[in-house]
Amino acid sequence: MPIDDSLSAGVRVVTVGTRKVGLRQQPYVIAEAGVNHNGSVETALEMVAAAANAGADAVKFQVFTASELATPDAPTTAYQQAKVGNRLQRDMLAELELSDASFATIRDRCRELAIDFLATPFGDGDVSRLVTLGVPAIKTASTDLNNVRLLGAVVETGLPLFVSTGAATPVEIGEAVALLEGGGACERLVLLHCVSAYPAPLDSLNLCAIATMAGVFGLPVGFSDHADSTETGAWAVAHGAVVIEKHFTLDRNSAGPDHAMSLNPRQLALYINRVRDAFVAAGDGSIGMCELESEVRTVARKSIVAARDIAAGEVLGHDMLTLRRPGTGLAPGALTDLIGRTAAVAIRGGTILSREMAR
Repeated sequence: MPIDDSLSAGVRVVTVGTRKVGLRQQPYVIAEAGVNHNGSVETALEMVAAAANAGADAVKFQVFTASELATPDAPTTAYQQAKVGNRLQRDMLAELELSDASFATIRDRCRELAIDFLATPFGDGDVSRLVTLGVPAIKTASTDLNNVRLLGAVVETGLPLFVSTGAATPVEIGEAVALLEGGGACERLVLLHCVSAYPAPLDSLNLCAIATMAGVFGLPVGFSDHADSTETGAWAVAHGAVVIEKHFTLDRNSAGPDHAMSLNPRQLALYINRVRDAFVAAGDGSIGMCELESEVRTVARKSIVAARDIAAGEVLGHDMLTLRRPGTGLAPGALTDLIGRTAAVAIRGGTILSREMAR
């Protein structure tokens, strides 16, 4: 019997390329390369291969122009400073830019390896770059949830949208959803629950929010995972996440802002395997036995059995009947109906009763 629970009722399914993204669909896993290529297209191509080998559905980068993304004196965050020193954002980001030609090369490698090429834009021009590159969907960062200009640009593309909600209030999330749906994104919008901390401690993840968001907004909801763990993606799937995004790197000790909180390729493969296992274990939500249980049901359930020899014509009483394995005869629920009936034939003690033995 299928369950029409609060997670599945009214929640849409979004099509991304050839994939269906939504509840009861295999989770769509995005391997977040981000800027962990360190500005090298060769490293980026190696990351595409690593993501494909790990079993990811998509590999995602970041498209930006440093001079348009940050003011000259914008500071870096504490976690970034721990890796790159006390540098300004624009200087750090300038070293992590990739050209349109480089992204075209990366996109082509993705096509060769049958993995979706995605990227996060940070400005209107970046959105146009992605449309030209032919991405199957667009992912926006949590920091741009209130960027009405950028949201307006991405909704106009007509592409499926993955929208992260980290560091946002419920009101801000609602306003962003209203703007995007008002722009026509109703059937192509996926929210991503996210905790914008790097790394995010386990006690901050609030994975129950995935189901809450799905119920409140009637949208498919995923999880952009910033925890330093190979387990958390599977936990999120158990809580209803339909998309999983996870940072990875070729070398966690490499210089750069995000390497230390990213998984290495081996860890990414383990992470994705656990996500897939969690989906398989979740099943379809139906209530009732599966075929696998039929042997145990038959062998270990009990039948009504004669507790002693019973002569033909005897009136059956409680002391004459007992319950014993296997469950191939009359079920225990038939006891009440048998008591007071007459044995139609002689019944030897230990015999499993059938209806024909009593009248």
